[in-house]
Amino acid sequence: MSFVRLDRRYASAFTVALLLGIVVACARNPVTGKTELQLVSEQQEIQIGAQNYLASRQSQGGDWLVDAELNDYIDGVGKKLVKVSDRPELPYEFKVLNNSVPNAWALPGGKIAVNRGLLLELNNEAELAAVLGHEIVHAAARHGAKAMERGMLLQAGVLGLGVAAGDKEGGALLVGAGALGAQLIGKKYSRDAELESDRYGITYMARVGYDPRAAISLQETFVRLFKGEKSNWLEGMFASHPPSPERVEANKATAAKFASSGTLGAESYQARIAVLKKSREAYNKFDEGRKALAANNPDAALAAAEAALKIEPREALFYGLRGDAKIKQKRLLDALTDFDLAIGRNRDYFQFYLQRGLIKQQLRDAGARADLEKSVALLPTAVAHLALGDDALKRNDKESAKQNFALAAQSESDTGKRATLQLARLDLSEHPEKYIGVDAARDARGFITVSVQNRSPVKIKNLKVAVALFDAAGQIAAQDSLLLSATLDPRASITESTRVGPLPTDLELSRVRVKIFSAELAE
Repeated sequence: MSFVRLDRRYASAFTVALLLGIVVACARNPVTGKTELQLVSEQQEIQIGAQNYLASRQSQGGDWLVDAELNDYIDGVGKKLVKVSDRPELPYEFKVLNNSVPNAWALPGGKIAVNRGLLLELNNEAELAAVLGHEIVHAAARHGAKAMERGMLLQAGVLGLGVAAGDKEGGALLVGAGALGAQLIGKKYSRDAELESDRYGITYMARVGYDPRAAISLQETFVRLFKGEKSNWLEGMFASHPPSPERVEANKATAAKFASSGTLGAESYQARIAVLKKSREAYNKFDEGRKALAANNPDAALAAAEAALKIEPREALFYGLRGDAKIKQKRLLDALTDFDLAIGRNRDYFQFYLQRGLIKQQLRDAGARADLEKSVALLPTAVAHLALGDDALKRNDKESAKQNFALAAQSESDTGKRATLQLARLDLSEHPEKYIGVDAARDARGFITVSVQNRSPVKIKNLKVAVALFDAAGQIAAQDSLLLSATLDPRASITESTRVGPLPTDLELSRVRVKIFSAELAE
């Protein structure tokens, strides 16, 4: 028989501390040349970026596929800057995201994205180079890696990886790689990191032949927009890259070191974003439709989707919006058709598979599981894992159900709470010790009392508890068993006396051990 040792002198005995094998080293920063503490190796940087790039893009709207040539163009400008950077060997990638919020971000290892919403705000290719050069420096100078390293030191004294959670819309429903990716791209850079990225980004621009003054005009525009508090900018670029007059002046000083006869590329840039400009109104309608849907107005959302499709019928998101509106109208079969059309235009966006899978699950279509599994492969969400858990339960696959409920339960949302409830119902009888807290004390008579707390989200009853007292030689000196038949609500507790005792007053409670044998659901 195994018991849980109870010792009030060592409260941490209830927690197992796992020490991570982190290699601590001092190394030269590849961009600044400064010597710095490095806890995240280059290999780990690359791995973190590669593992989270897809999920990060998915959580921000997915890749923009309507104009593949534009993505090739952005990639080409980025790769020119990479060649003259201080860390050209990183596996850089550049993607245009299907998102109206003006923003750009970089993951460790050189994985970079820019929203179509930002591209519409730029005037020329030099300004684009200023944006991409800035993000390249974030990756090359290890700004993301250093933020993770600060998390390690602050959270656990070099014991664990601490990344602050981002507070983005829908972020609470992300789990696993999806949650980590949202945390990484939602980080706000320090003042020094922003100034550093501006300075070296301008250097890269000048090396390629762009006019460095474009970085000044771009930052001046950002300051004006920031003062105007345009909401979409505050949600995007300014959330992680706050502009300031100080940055404008610093950019002027840096640009003055280079010749001002570089290329702006205004005409060529405007020609490259022609498709994007032509479809601007369609995406405005789409954004209006999403807001209408959030306000529980599916009729207005449907009208917005139809208007958007008349302008740009190639965009998969518009079919997805139309399908979402029809779900609200309880037109499931019609919505299913729209998600088929959306997937036909974009086979790599999680939301279409998630919605189609949920519809199929309601219609008891056997294809639901495949769609839900495809959605979590692209972006793990609590909604999909909860649905997969329900599907597994119907197939009597309890282990798969528990695994999916456990993943969904990571989310701090209503969906996560429902998953936690489902998991407890399945797992409580097999592992009661995970859901029930126990403690022992010595009462005034010298007898041992046992306190039991229900830490699960469900009501429980008929708890069987064993208590043992061990002597100095490690042998059982006395023992008792209790059957607590009372129903315990979530977070409720109960204390019962045992027959173990009376004990000398100086006897350490470390010799008392308690084991939860079983518990039953009271619901």
